Amino acid sequence: MKRLSWFTMLIAAAILVIAGHELPRVGDPKAPAAIHVSPRYIERGHHETGAPNFVTAVLADYRSYDTLGETTVIFTAGLACALILGIGLGRSGDGGDA
Repeated sequence: MKRLSWFTMLIAAAILVIAGHELPRVGDPKAPAAIHVSPRYIERGHHETGAPNFVTAVLADYRSYDTLGETTVIFTAGLACALILGIGLGRSGDGGDA
C-alpha cells in the first residue's frame, strides 16, 4: 500500500513538473495575457466599465465573481476561527452556573 502511495505521488509530481514547463515565463511580453487580456483592459476598460481606474475596473467589473469568491472564502475562514475560539458566544468561562 505504501508503494502505491509513493508511485501515485511521483506520477502527480511528474505531471505538475511537465505542466509547469509549459507555462510562459513571468514577464514574457509574448504571453497570452500580455497579448490579449492586458491591452483590452487598458484600451477599453474605462469605456466598458465606467470605473475611475484600471484596478477598480479589473477587480470590480471584469473579475467580480472571482473577487466575490475570494471574499467569501476569507469571510468563511474568519467565521470558522471565531467559532472555534468561541468568540462572541456569551460564555462566562467559569465552568457552570453557581
